[in-house]
Amino acid sequence: MEPNEAHELQEEHEHAAHDPSLRPVSFTMSVLAVLVAITTVLGHRTHTEAVLEQARASDQWNLYQAKKNRQYNTQLTADMLSAITIRDPDAAKKIVDGYKSHLEKWNDDLNEEQTQAHEHEEAVHRLERHANRFDLGEALLEIGLVVTSITLLTRQRFYWWMGMAFGISGMIIAAWAFLVR
Repeated sequence: MEPNEAHELQEEHEHAAHDPSLRPVSFTMSVLAVLVAITTVLGHRTHTEAVLEQARASDQWNLYQAKKNRQYNTQLTADMLSAITIRDPDAAKKIVDGYKSHLEKWNDDLNEEQTQAHEHEEAVHRLERHANRFDLGEALLEIGLVVTSITLLTRQRFYWWMGMAFGISGMIIAAWAFLVR
C-alpha cells in the first residue's frame, strides 16, 4: 500500500467515525483486524512447532539408524565368533552370550526409537492440520476485513454483512484448529 493510499484510507476512516451510521462498520473492522492478528500469530507459532517437531523426528530417526548400525555390527561380530574355533570354549560361549544379550537390547531399543520417531511424525501431521486451519481462518478474516472496508467507500450495508459472514467463517475455521486431532 502506498503512502497516499494509506492517507486516503485514514481520511475515509475519520470521516466514517463522524458518521454515526458507519460506526458499527468501523468497530467491525477493528475487531476483524484484531482477530486477523491473533490468528496470524497462532498460525505462525503452529508452523514453527511443526518444523521443530519435524527436527525431533529426524533426530529420532538418526538415533534409530545409529542403533541399527550398532546392532548390525554386533550381529556380525557374534556370527564371526560363533564360526571360528576358540581354544577355551567356556570363554567363547561367555563372549558370544554377551554379544547376544547386546543384540536383544538393541532390538528393544530399536523398537522404542522407531515408536518415538513415528510419534514425532504424527505430531508433525497434527500440527500441520492445525496450521492449515489457522491459515484458512486468517485468509477468510482478511477477506472479511477488506469486504467490510468496502462499506466505508460505497456506503452500502450489503458489504458489511458479507464481510461479517467471511469474518464469522474465518473465526469458526480458526477455532476448529483447536478441535482437530
